[in-house]
Amino acid sequence: MMKKTIFSGMQATGNFHIGNWLGAARNWAHLSADYNCLYCVVDLHALTVRQDPKALSQSAYSVLAWYIALGLNPEDNILYFQSHVPAHAELAWILNCFTYVGELSRMTQFKDKSAKNEDNINAGLYTYPVLMAADILLFQTHLVPVGDDQRQHLELTRDVAQRFNAIYGDVFVVPEPYIPKVGARIMGLLNPEGKMSKSGDNPNDCIFLSDEPDAILKKFKRAVTDSDNAVFASPEKPGITNLLSIYSCVTGKTLDESVAAFAASGYGDFKTRVGEAVVEALAPYRAEYDRLMADRAYLDSVLQSGAAKAQALAAPTLVRVKEAIGLPV
Repeated sequence: MMKKTIFSGMQATGNFHIGNWLGAARNWAHLSADYNCLYCVVDLHALTVRQDPKALSQSAYSVLAWYIALGLNPEDNILYFQSHVPAHAELAWILNCFTYVGELSRMTQFKDKSAKNEDNINAGLYTYPVLMAADILLFQTHLVPVGDDQRQHLELTRDVAQRFNAIYGDVFVVPEPYIPKVGARIMGLLNPEGKMSKSGDNPNDCIFLSDEPDAILKKFKRAVTDSDNAVFASPEKPGITNLLSIYSCVTGKTLDESVAAFAASGYGDFKTRVGEAVVEALAPYRAEYDRLMADRAYLDSVLQSGAAKAQALAAPTLVRVKEAIGLPV
């Protein structure tokens, strides 16, 4: 039986945090046994916001290095930059002509980002979901891992694919959301009732994998707790429960074992030890990331190979689309 295809894209300006790592990334390495997996650094999407050119390039390589450091073997997965595969942009233009203005106007992310970038509400920001649809449909993708903030875009992708298929036949696979193996749900350090997010207003709410050890410890020391100084898990103690969950994930202990480990600890000692456990668990990933970032030749070889594989997979779809609508091929 042929493997199904999973496509996942991360912004070139993305920054992995421990919620990504403990909630999803630790399961990525095993997916290639059952699926054809493409992990794209979507650098074209980043252009909807003005970028510093050098910083954008550095950040794109950083995402690639984290992909590999967290366990994505380039031999088993296709890793590449979106801008290295021109078929993404070419299919996006075609799909623009099959996407309705009313559909794009309803996209909540356009409204949110427009409010944050009032001096640069550009056409790319408006048609961003069409490029995302092209990213997915280009590879006859069966499954797409999506968070709550991207579900609307996947629904648009499905609508566009079904509309195109209704006119021209079964050209595109209509993708489904991929529901990954349940990992830990890591909440914010300052707002433990909300999921940890890189887009929050306060950087102390989030632990990034790129944070230096001292910064990680300081963030944990600032984490919200409560007033009774007792370490146990309870819905009434979201801050303590979140820290216990993080500690359990990085040490391999059960929640009960973690509670027992801090039976004699006050909150100050508790938060410090959780921070130290995270620093220790991250150390080998950080070391591998630093090694990879120092070997640009290797990263470029991964990109060259990944782009060639991605382009080879994309080409038949683009030919089918062009033939269907009457463009010469």
